[in-house]
Amino acid sequence: MSVAHQLKPTNAFTSVAGFFTLVSGLSLFERATADVTLPSIFSNHMVLQQDVAVPVWGRAEPGEEVKVSIAGKTAAAKADGSGKWMVTLDHPTATGPVTMTVQGKNTISIDDVLIGEVWLGAGQSNMQMNVGSANNARHEINSAKSPQIRMFTVERKTAVEPQEDCGGKWVVCSPETAIHFSATAYFFGRELHQALNVPVGLINASWGGTTIEAWTSMEAQKDEPELAPIFENWKQKVSQPYDEKMAMARYEKQMVFWGNQAEKAKAAGKQPPQKPKTPIAPRLEPNHPANLFNGMIAPVIHYAIRGAIWYQGESNSMNNGPHLYETQLPMLVKDWRQRWNQGDFPFLWVQLPNFKKRNDDPGAVSNWASMREVFLKQLVIPNTGMAICIDVGDEGNIHPKNKQTVGRRLALWARARVYHEEIPYSGPLPAGHEINGGEVTISFTHTDGGLKAKGGELKGFAIAGNDKKWIWASARIDGDKVIVSSPEVAGPAAVRYAWGDNPECNLINHAGLPASPFRTDDW
Repeated sequence: MSVAHQLKPTNAFTSVAGFFTLVSGLSLFERATADVTLPSIFSNHMVLQQDVAVPVWGRAEPGEEVKVSIAGKTAAAKADGSGKWMVTLDHPTATGPVTMTVQGKNTISIDDVLIGEVWLGAGQSNMQMNVGSANNARHEINSAKSPQIRMFTVERKTAVEPQEDCGGKWVVCSPETAIHFSATAYFFGRELHQALNVPVGLINASWGGTTIEAWTSMEAQKDEPELAPIFENWKQKVSQPYDEKMAMARYEKQMVFWGNQAEKAKAAGKQPPQKPKTPIAPRLEPNHPANLFNGMIAPVIHYAIRGAIWYQGESNSMNNGPHLYETQLPMLVKDWRQRWNQGDFPFLWVQLPNFKKRNDDPGAVSNWASMREVFLKQLVIPNTGMAICIDVGDEGNIHPKNKQTVGRRLALWARARVYHEEIPYSGPLPAGHEINGGEVTISFTHTDGGLKAKGGELKGFAIAGNDKKWIWASARIDGDKVIVSSPEVAGPAAVRYAWGDNPECNLINHAGLPASPFRTDDW
């Protein structure tokens, strides 16, 4: 199969606005030699994005001409005064494997290159969690014979300034390698590969326990008034003296204690305690604003992608986190889209699943429910989507193992909205309500043939009057609507559904996809 595309030459300042100001930090591959060099994202087994302009960049001696060739086509550019160069591949079509050659005073050959669909997967531990920790791990690993699926896992690194390069390599999916793949990204990519029958490349940039402000550029957030408390808190932390030797000595003692406790837990068949974290200077901590953007996102910006999937929010759900997340999530999306310079590329996220012990109080406060609401409301951002996962969590584990369903639901949205398959792709979403006497009628979109109650009587609805006293309600389905009432609330003012950390709820559409938690009040 031939590669039906052309290569267009460009200089370092034309096709990608702002590229060289973004990557002004120290480069891992910058060398004071005449050799042409590439960042690690351009390496053997890589997948290039089809049907879009694909930048390729690197370094060379200032003024040196660099030629990039693939499938008999060649483009050239001269390195600028600082040694940076860039060319653009013009809308390649799905094919492979082929070899890319980059030539200056030396020659680099990149072998086993596929052209297909490329997606970035980012977030915290539930994106980081690997296939070896997912449900049916042994079966999934043994079945992972998909050489057209490849994953580039960005090495976890913090940085004060944006970096030009990162550690990592492209890995071909096989039973020997898939155990280490991000489970959410892999199952998402597998669904796309099976549906589209094209190569799929996945870039995994994830770090457990991290906050959204760490993944957002400093320029995008530093002047936002609502985030001032975050920056003030970090300013105080960084200003405190940090003694590395003392910190390491304390860490070593903690590790000895942890080792003893872990052995006792293992002998008793219990879960071992959390391992102490290696000490690090506050300014380099992974949760410091922009540190993960600088170390893990900046190096891969401008590598052409179709879109991004995002699984994060657990760390930001504490305290007033959900309120700030209303500002932070659209800020992140806008920031990344502007820097990739690929328009409003698709951005999909995972709504937080059920977690913690069930609370039977219909008026209980839940930061997780509030965070789910943020994800729901931010669907107003153009070209965004959400995997509703209120039914696939684990009350005792913040890292639920059913990543197959998470990946599948993300992929349903992509298949329908990005690749234009005519399939159901979302669970029911609230679309307004009316109060008629003692009843509240909720309308829904994405019913796909009608609403249903999974497993019997419809559950999960609560109702309140103006006194804001919440009562579990009766609810019945009427086509694409749900009618909610309670004899204890004669004058209803508001309704909530699945509002809790781990709610009992069972509203689904005809396709079996669960409804999003929501509320009609703003109390």
